[in-house]
Amino acid sequence: MTMATSQGTITIKLDVAGAPCSAASFAYLASQKFFDSSSCHRLVTSGIYVLQCGDPSGTGAGGPSYTYGHENLPSGKAGYTTGVVAMANASDPDGNGSQFFIIYKDTPTDPSTGQSVLPANYTVIGTVSAGMDVVQKVAAAGSDNKYGAGDGKPKLPLNITSVTVGPVTSG
Repeated sequence: MTMATSQGTITIKLDVAGAPCSAASFAYLASQKFFDSSSCHRLVTSGIYVLQCGDPSGTGAGGPSYTYGHENLPSGKAGYTTGVVAMANASDPDGNGSQFFIIYKDTPTDPSTGQSVLPANYTVIGTVSAGMDVVQKVAAAGSDNKYGAGDGKPKLPLNITSVTVGPVTSG
């Protein structure tokens, strides 16, 4: 999947074998130009380190007219590491749609349990294979703290010009 943005290109290797519904959904939405002219609407810089995109309304509440269930949840204590791309879903196990987040810095673990502070409730759809510097440049500029300290809209906007997905195959 290739995202052309106002800050540069981000390429994501979709995990078609592990997340076939998500990969097919992204291919469909991209073919319909669903993501075009949208922006990444949320940046969390405290506790978890995510840049969230995929909502054409820019509110965090938008998405396609359908949802689907979890697939490819992370296992083990590590959880979500730099470059992982996962579905955002408001903790609804059947709430995957179009919103996704990119981890730009390893998610910390809880010292008392050793578990990731971000629960394994988010489908991993792939990893950034090129363009992490773009994501990290946006993250370094910080958020406007609209939703609380370290949580808000990115101060450096990341506007998505277009998203394309190559042929979705598991081979």
